[in-house]
Parts: sequence; structure tokens; C-alpha cells
Amino acid sequence: MLLLSVCGSQANAAAEPPTFYRDVLPILEQRCQSCHRPGEIAPFSLVTFKETKPWALPILDSIKNGKMPPWFADPCCGRFANSPLLSRDQIATMANWLAAGAPAGDPKSAPPPPQRAVGWNIATPDLVLKMPAPVRLPAQGDVEYTYEIVPTNFTEGKWVAMSELRPSARNHVHHAVVYIRPPGSNWLRGAPVGVPFMAKLIPARADLIFQIHYTTNGHAATDQTSAGLVFSKQPPKQRVLTLQLANDHDTIPIPPNTDNYRVEVSGTLPNDALLLSFFPHMHLRGKKFEYNIVHADGGRETLLRVNYDFFWQLSYVLAEPRRLPAGTKLEVIAWYDNSKNNPHNPDPNSRVEWGDQTFNEMMVGFFDVAVPAEMDKEHFFIRSASR
Repeated sequence: MLLLSVCGSQANAAAEPPTFYRDVLPILEQRCQSCHRPGEIAPFSLVTFKETKPWALPILDSIKNGKMPPWFADPCCGRFANSPLLSRDQIATMANWLAAGAPAGDPKSAPPPPQRAVGWNIATPDLVLKMPAPVRLPAQGDVEYTYEIVPTNFTEGKWVAMSELRPSARNHVHHAVVYIRPPGSNWLRGAPVGVPFMAKLIPARADLIFQIHYTTNGHAATDQTSAGLVFSKQPPKQRVLTLQLANDHDTIPIPPNTDNYRVEVSGTLPNDALLLSFFPHMHLRGKKFEYNIVHADGGRETLLRVNYDFFWQLSYVLAEPRRLPAGTKLEVIAWYDNSKNNPHNPDPNSRVEWGDQTFNEMMVGFFDVAVPAEMDKEHFFIRSASR
């Protein structure tokens, strides 16, 4: 009788439908709330039961059709630590919750809320550097790449463990890059400090150089982007270098009415490195992007294949970093759809030139590697005589 009683209790527990607080909220916290919470980029919040229940059916539909969470790595190749995709069990939980009428359940069964810094996706920054002057953005037209130099005034070197950019006018910022210019560099020497200027001008002196690609959306605005920095509490054993393989201007233009135009670039590593992550970049005609190792026998090992979506610029972090010896040949391949079948194509009948604007094209395969802390980028590119 005791055995039968225990089995019966387990069967009842298994048949109990999922509830929001006990079963759904943990999934939302893990997979959705980085964007779907107040102050972040998603158009609605999924933090509370009241906020989430009206969206229950669209959420499940978006998960099943692969629209959300946004992720474009082909499952053929590689495993990635930052994949937001739900597991089969998590998808089943969402489906069963909806089928049960999306019940709230007991609020006391909710997990402790995640500890997030207000206004940031990283830990609370140790320092926030803001562009000194706001950039005025028109309602219409194209905006050249905008640069602004922000001095750090550091009296000693700082190891940055985490960083994040926060535009004040997010719906006008397509993407932004912050470059670190060492004191001895002549890059942008002579440009005004703390004043927005365009890429056409002869540039600057400073420590951080904000490069921002603004777009217009029918409404004039101003933007004053900030960079939050979290410093390492102790000197690290390794530093991260961001490297790139990029096309030259000879491989683009892209012919009109071409649906699978291919561009490739390759290069060899000058020194040993630990491969960490990838960040592919193209524009509106971008279709597919691939990173490969080309072995000595000519065989290719695909590390990442992305079904590219221009509107989601994502980083792909390897679940297990890959050691690459000096001399490793890396290759990036990009395919473009400049045909009428591409719904984002501004003009399939035009030849597409290389350029910064979204109606132009480019191909950059960024990737991050870890190297010994004492090796800066300049020394990383010094090859030994045997390489």
C-alpha cells in the first residue's frame, strides 16, 4: 500500500500543469529577459505574470518558428556558450503552460530574481565614459560614420574585464565600435577631442575613439553614447585581441540580380592563440557567412556557419575555446543575395559598391583570440623566421 501511494503521488505531480512562477519564469529569466525587461531593446517586458500572459501564444509561436530568441548559427557546425535557444524540455514546458490556460501558480514558488545592474547587461561599471558632445541626427537621409574622441585620462594602464555601449538614441544606432588608441599612435592625430566629426575629416588625439553608424527613421534626435567599463580586480594571465579578416575593394562590387555572390578571404596566424569567438559583419545583401580552418591537405573544417540577418548583429562565443598554433590558416567566406528574392534589397538592379552605408556592402570576419597578457597586438603580428 505504501508503494502504491508513493507512485500515485508521483503520477499526480507529473500530471500537474506548468505554472508561470515555478516553471515559466526561470525560462524567461535565462533566455528572454536580457532584452525583454524595462529599459532594454525589446518592445515589451516579460518580467511579471501580468506582462507575460497576454503574449503567451505569440511567445510560443516565435519559439517554434525560430524567430525568437534570435540566433542564426547553423547547428551543423560548432557549439556556442551564448546560444539563447530553448531546449526541447523548455519548449514543451511553454507549450504545456499555454495549453493549461497559462496559470500563474504560487508566487512563492518563483526563483530568486537575477541580480542585474540597473541600466546595464554587464556588472555595475567601475567607470562610465560618455561622448562629451551629443550628435544631432536628422529625420531623413544618410549619416556618415561619426567619430568622437573621448580621453580616459588614465594615469596607469587598466585591464578591462567587461564593457558595454549604451546609446541614448538606440533606434538611430545601427552599430557602434570603440577603438583603443595607444599613446604613441598617430591614428586620427589632429582631430578635435570631445567633438563629433565624420569619417571624411582628418582625425584625432585621445584614448577611446567612438565610431558610430547612425541611421535615420523619420524623427530627428540626438545621441550621446556611453561606454561602461568593468575593471579586472587583478592582472590577467591572458589578454583578448580582436582580429579580423576583411575583403578588399576588388571583390565587391556585387553584380546586379545575383543571388549567391561569393567572397572569401584567408590568412595565417603569426603566433599561437586561443580562439574565443566570432562576429561576422555584412550589410543588407548578406546571406550567409562561414569561418573555416583550412588544413594542410586543403580540407576545410567549418567552425561557424551563419544564416545571416543584417538586423541582428550577434557574437558567437565558442563553448570550448580552440587552441590554434602559429601558421593556422583561417578562412572566411560570405555569400550575398542581390536579387529580388531578398526582401531587404534596396535595388536588385544595381551593382553594389563597397562602402560604409547599409545600401553599400562590406565583409568583415571579426574574431577574438586570447594571447599571453604581455603580448600586445603589435607583437602578435611579428612572425618568427620559421613561419
